[in-house]
Amino acid sequence: MLAGLADNRPKTLDELLGPQLAARLDRLDILSRKMLAGKLPGERRSKRRGRSVEFDDFRQYVPGDDLRHIDWNIMGRLDKLFIKLFREEEDLAMHIIIDASASMDVGNPSKLVFAARLAAALGYIGLVNQNRVSIATFGLPPQENAGSSIRQLMPLRGRTNIRRLSSFVLEMLSDSARRVSGATRVPADEFISAMRMLGKASAGRGVIVLVSDFLMPGEFHQGLSYLTGASLGTFDTMAIQTLTPGEIDPSREAEAGLLGDLRLTDVETARGVEVTVSPASIAMYKAAMSRHQQTLRDECARRGIAHFVVPTETPVEQLLTNTLRRGGLLK
Repeated sequence: MLAGLADNRPKTLDELLGPQLAARLDRLDILSRKMLAGKLPGERRSKRRGRSVEFDDFRQYVPGDDLRHIDWNIMGRLDKLFIKLFREEEDLAMHIIIDASASMDVGNPSKLVFAARLAAALGYIGLVNQNRVSIATFGLPPQENAGSSIRQLMPLRGRTNIRRLSSFVLEMLSDSARRVSGATRVPADEFISAMRMLGKASAGRGVIVLVSDFLMPGEFHQGLSYLTGASLGTFDTMAIQTLTPGEIDPSREAEAGLLGDLRLTDVETARGVEVTVSPASIAMYKAAMSRHQQTLRDECARRGIAHFVVPTETPVEQLLTNTLRRGGLLK
């Protein structure tokens, strides 16, 4: 078990979301940056082209948007790229994927608790708007008689399934609290394998939201390709990278004792290393993290994936109503 984290994990739906946040979520809905056709008649308003298409709004262009929907008149007046949004009644599938590996179980609140709250909120929005919502995790120790660390909850629809989805998320947190340090690992090959399996399982067209810290060794970026449905353009994919404030800037951890000669232990391998934490070594770390972030941004952009870096100190409500609305996932 990872010390000091288990007692802080939500154990009920109210602790995951709370009635006040749930009331605000009732006013949001899922969007797609791409023109995606749903499978079933739904109660949502999307922007799929076809009969009864209705202009809805404009928003700023982000990498991966369809260039055919740029409003060139606005471009001529403002010298900025804006996308036209349309809407039509249809359903939309949302697939939520949570990285539950040991590196996510760091911080206070931990990155995994933050991911759980975000997943519960997104699932809530999708279900109350009659969209199909599925959720999956990878990185926990395999369950008994299971050959894979992947756990999945098949597509749900409707407000009555909110508790089923939250139970899945809460069980993930409960199981992670019993994890033995160093018992699991999600290196590049395992990440790629998990994304391949989950990409194939995400049937139809829709939105995929992957929540991870993306702190794994090796060339893992190829795994992202399985989440785009690249050959058919079937998925609008978002990679939400959640990091603790100390991972972004280790100097913020100095008050907690992260300074001087230390022995640091990898939470996933249980391997230790002797280090001297100094202003110089922190500068080297930040430079390496900057390179890692730039590579991830570039790899996501190549695949038309929207990439967001979200510190765990960010309130979930702010992330939903501000960042993800501007990013085109919510309205």
